[in-house]
Amino acid sequence: MSASIAFIGLGNMGGPMAANLVAAGHHVTGFDLVPAALEAAATHGVAIAATAAEAVATADVVITMLPSGRHVLEAYRGGGPGGGLLAAAGAGTLFIESSTIAVDDARAAHALAAEAGHRNIDAPVSGGVIGAIAGTLTFMVGASPADFESARGILETMGRRVVLCGEPGSGQAAKICNNLILGVSMIAVSEAFVLGEKLGLTHQALFDVASAASGQCWALTTNCPVPGPVPASPANRDYQPGFAGALMAKDLGLAVEALHSTGVEAEVGSLAADIYRKFADEGGAGLDFSAIITVIRARSEGAAA
Repeated sequence: MSASIAFIGLGNMGGPMAANLVAAGHHVTGFDLVPAALEAAATHGVAIAATAAEAVATADVVITMLPSGRHVLEAYRGGGPGGGLLAAAGAGTLFIESSTIAVDDARAAHALAAEAGHRNIDAPVSGGVIGAIAGTLTFMVGASPADFESARGILETMGRRVVLCGEPGSGQAAKICNNLILGVSMIAVSEAFVLGEKLGLTHQALFDVASAASGQCWALTTNCPVPGPVPASPANRDYQPGFAGALMAKDLGLAVEALHSTGVEAEVGSLAADIYRKFADEGGAGLDFSAIITVIRARSEGAAA
C-alpha cells in the first residue's frame, strides 16, 4: 500500500532513500536546507515543500535524516520557519528517525513525539551511499513491536535487512556498536595492507588470502582500502565517499561518549576515535573513511625516512 511520506534531509543518504520510496509508489514530499539537494530529489519525483513543517502537514509517516541529535530535536520542537515537525504533523503520525545520533537524544526524541501524540522509532542505517542508492541498507530499529510492524514495509523498501533491536534508543545503540567495530577494523585492514607493501606482497595476494581466512571482514571484502581487489570500493574512485571520514569521526565520538557513560574500558575504540578525529580535522573529512590508509602510508614513509 502506498503512503504519504515526508522526508526531511535529502542529502547523500536521504536523497536516494527518498527516491527509492517514490519508485515503490509512495507519495514523498521532501525538504532540505541545501538547494542542490532539493533539485536532485525533484528529478526523482520527490515533491518539494517550502518548509519542513509544510512537508509533514499531510504526511502519514515522517522520516528524518539529519546531521546530529541537536538538529533532530530542534526540528521536532521547532523554532525555524513554519514551526516544529511535531506541532505541524497530524495526530498519530509515525516518525522514523534515521539519523545517527546519541542514544539519549533518540530517547528524548521518542519522549517528545509521544508527548505530542505521535509514534516514534529510531532506525539508523548501515550500508553507506552505495546501499542507499541500491536499496540494500540495513536498518537497526528501536521501537515497540507494534510501531515496528507499522514501519517495516517502508523500511524494507529502502533496505535489505530490518532488525528490531529492542525498545526506543536500541537502534542507535546497535549503530554505534557496529560502527565502533567498523572503524577499528578499517584501521587494522589499512595497517595490514601498508605492512604487506613493505614486505613485498601485492594487494591482490593479501586480499586473496585474508578474504578467505580469519582476517575476513566488511572493511576488507566490501570497502577494501586499496584499488583493485574490490572494483566497487571507494579506493577505485580516489576515495570519494562512500561513508565520509567526518561521519566516521562523528560516530566514533558517539561511541566514546557511550563508553564513558557506561564505564566500559575500551582502549582500542578510544584510540580509533582519536585517529579518525585527527583524520577528519586534517583534510579527510570529505574523503571515504577508508582513505585512512593514505595517512598510515604517509606516516610510515616519514618514519622510514
